[in-house]
Formats: sequence, C-alpha cells, structure tokens
Amino acid sequence: MAQAIDDDRLRFLLGDVRDLERLRRAAEGADVVVHAAALKQVPACEYNPFEAVKTNILGTQNVAAACIDVGVERAVALSTDKAVSPANLYGATKLCAEKLFVQANVYAGSRPTRLSCVRYGNVVGSRGSVVPLFQEQAKAGRLTITDRRMTRFWITLDQAVEFVARSVERMRGGEVFIPKIPSMHVTDLAAAIAPEAEIRYTGIRPGEKLHEALITIEESRHTTDHGDCYVVEPEQPFWGERRTTTGHPVPEGFAYTSDSNDAWLDVESLRQLLGAGATDERASAAAVR
Repeated sequence: MAQAIDDDRLRFLLGDVRDLERLRRAAEGADVVVHAAALKQVPACEYNPFEAVKTNILGTQNVAAACIDVGVERAVALSTDKAVSPANLYGATKLCAEKLFVQANVYAGSRPTRLSCVRYGNVVGSRGSVVPLFQEQAKAGRLTITDRRMTRFWITLDQAVEFVARSVERMRGGEVFIPKIPSMHVTDLAAAIAPEAEIRYTGIRPGEKLHEALITIEESRHTTDHGDCYVVEPEQPFWGERRTTTGHPVPEGFAYTSDSNDAWLDVESLRQLLGAGATDERASAAAVR
C-alpha cells in the first residue's frame, strides 16, 4: 500500500486494534478516524469466538478510547446488516461494537471527540463475499446456493466510501447512519456471473439468515429519514437534543429489510455492476426495476 500511494501527508503504521498504546500513537494528530478493522468471516468467527471478541469488541473499545484520549474530533465505526437482530457471533460482536462506539460519547465528556457508526450491507466483491466464490465455482460449471429465496442488500466499494465521507460531515455524535441501497436475489447474482452453470441448493448454514435487515421495528421509533439515508438517533434520555440536521420520523412499525426493499438489482444491472467498466452511476440507474 505504501508503495502504491505517494503522498507525504500519509503515514503507514503496523499495529493491532488490540493494542491500545499503539492506537494512541497512530491516532495522534488525526482529525478523523474511520474504524474498519474486524474479523468478518462468519464461520471463522464461530470457530474462533475468543478471537472475534478480542478484535471486534475489545478492539473497538480501544479505538474509541484512543480517539478520546488524543482528542480526535470525529470517529466513525463501520458496521454491517449482520449486527441487526444477529443470528451469529460475528453479528453479535458488531452489534456490541456499535453500542460501544455510540455510548463512548459519554466518556468523551467535555472533550471534542464525537463518535458515530455507519451500517450497510454486502460490499460488491469484498474479501470473503459470495462473488469470488461464484466466480471460482463457475470454472467447474456448478454453483452452490443455500436457499433459492435468499436476498441481500448490495453496495459498491465506491458508494460505501462516499457514504462514510458524507456521514463524517453530518455527524454530531451517537448516530448510526444507514444508506438507502438496493437489494438483490442471490439467484440473480448467480445468473449474472454464470448463466449456464448448474445450481445446487445446499440448505441454509448455521448462523445464516434468509433475508437481512438494516433497521428493526424497535429501532424505527428513533429513526429519521434524510432522503439519501436513514439515521438511527441516540435514544437514551441523557443524550438530550442531539439531532442530525433535518429529517422526518419513519412510519410507525417501519423495518428496512432486504426482502421488502423497493429498489432491486436485476440480472442485467448486476452484470453491469460486476463488469470492469461499470460505474456507480450506471449501477444506480439500473437499480430500480
């Protein structure tokens, strides 16, 4: 990475989120911290639960503490739809990480540090995602899908980065920002990657959901709609009035789930999204059927 980016303003430090002192040294002088470190592969977290807790929970606590200790003004932690009503240890650790980061604003006290979270769905082509798996399986002409009904939220890396940047600008501390993004059927993704391949259905794995959620009905009581995104506002009474700019409450009983979404990626739009020359604008234009 250091060889690929030539900029005197950047420093590249080796370290571990489990090491609080190292984090303090790395955060010294920073205006903004984006906390993206995590163990994210569901089976690996299930098999190594202590390690998942040390990185995803205690590591998040360390990041929050380091930011407060050295006076970082704004810090954002990246979360996931797996944190909503978690069905596996990975999701449970990310839910705990969200709570830690939001409530860390209390520890900041009169210091300038403000902390918030960003929660979104699957990132196209990220490590451990289904895209590389399908591409590898396509070579043998057979793809494995756990259930034909399965749906997922979908976001590109560029869209995720842009959303994080916008959230840093508008945050006041304690919010969870959730982008409005399309859903896709996993069977459509398979057809986009390998239309001639045989599909083998294997059954839902332990800790896997049929559909994902980004906002629960319980959270909707303190969620506002800001046009391009939803914001889960802090609900504890000791927060006082800490609203993010303008926004209006979502309807009573609202839930944001991948199967009830009003924006979908079809086979053709998924092909464009996965193509080497696809842009965020093309994907967005093709998102709604």
